[in-house]
Amino acid sequence: MKEELKKITKELQDQLEKVADISALNNFEKKYLGKKGELMLLLKKIGNLPETERKEIGQLANEIKTEIKRKLIETKEKLGGNIGAADKFFDATLPGTKIESGHLHPLTLVQRDLEKIFSSMGFMILDGPELESDYYNFEALNIPKSHPARDMQDTFYIEHKNKQGEYDMVMRTHTSNVQVRAMEKYGAPLRGVALGKIYRNEATDQRHEHTFYQIEGLMVDKDISIAHLMAVLREMFKRLFDQSANIRLRPGFFSFVEPGVEVEMSCLLCEGKGCPVCKRTGWVEMLGAGLVHPNVLRAGGIDPKKYSGFAFGTGIERLAMMKYGIDDIRLFNSGDLSFLSQFDS
Repeated sequence: MKEELKKITKELQDQLEKVADISALNNFEKKYLGKKGELMLLLKKIGNLPETERKEIGQLANEIKTEIKRKLIETKEKLGGNIGAADKFFDATLPGTKIESGHLHPLTLVQRDLEKIFSSMGFMILDGPELESDYYNFEALNIPKSHPARDMQDTFYIEHKNKQGEYDMVMRTHTSNVQVRAMEKYGAPLRGVALGKIYRNEATDQRHEHTFYQIEGLMVDKDISIAHLMAVLREMFKRLFDQSANIRLRPGFFSFVEPGVEVEMSCLLCEGKGCPVCKRTGWVEMLGAGLVHPNVLRAGGIDPKKYSGFAFGTGIERLAMMKYGIDDIRLFNSGDLSFLSQFDS
């Protein structure tokens, strides 16, 4: 066994000295040191030796293996500046490999656009809790216990009861919960928008989701009218969609505004011709709005005899659908990368 080791060691050294390029070195390494290489096959035979010889031969084999690997490394380093022409060629005209990178969600892009638009008009960016008390989500907004919005089919109630045994905590059903909180904190005059996630206990379809995002706008000052509301909304639509929006008002009822209006916009997806999103009417209901109800102003600590205000609320998904030509609201929460990867931040 000793003689075999000495013989292959001499062979290895002779062959290593003849190596002239990286390609030959790779062949050498595979021939002798690969899993089925000549040196490795010889070392496997050590296990069959008598125990009296195994220790001595094993130690010698390890020394040889270590020395060969050391010389192999030295040879590689020596050849580093002498690689063959085929190995050195690099075609700079070939297209590079595309590196996938993360990007912002389309709803985040629209939310940031809205924040810029309203900040430039002097509105504060407001925030409020998603887990909300019954008071700020309903009572302070002039929504009494008998109002349909209280129906369990519309609201996610939390397993928490007050002293009267009533459920008094909900997942907020609108960003309107920020209205009274903002008035209590800042008083009047006040301009602010709240953007965030809301929750509705309802079935999903092409136009409805159970969890989505809203923007709530609020302005309180002296002599505020519907004309101020319309001016702000026109500016929002114009800057968000990069075009003047054709909008119209219809009477609407919301407990926290009086009078209340529903604002509709000509459908940008079908250019007013009719599609599933606009229910074939050519118009899309974009938001609910109106003048802040006196009871809501009082709940916020503001005298309705001195001040008036407007409020509006709309789904950010609905705005994104119009902006990007998306016909199914469920895509936003789908996690479908083929959909999400279309949007650049």
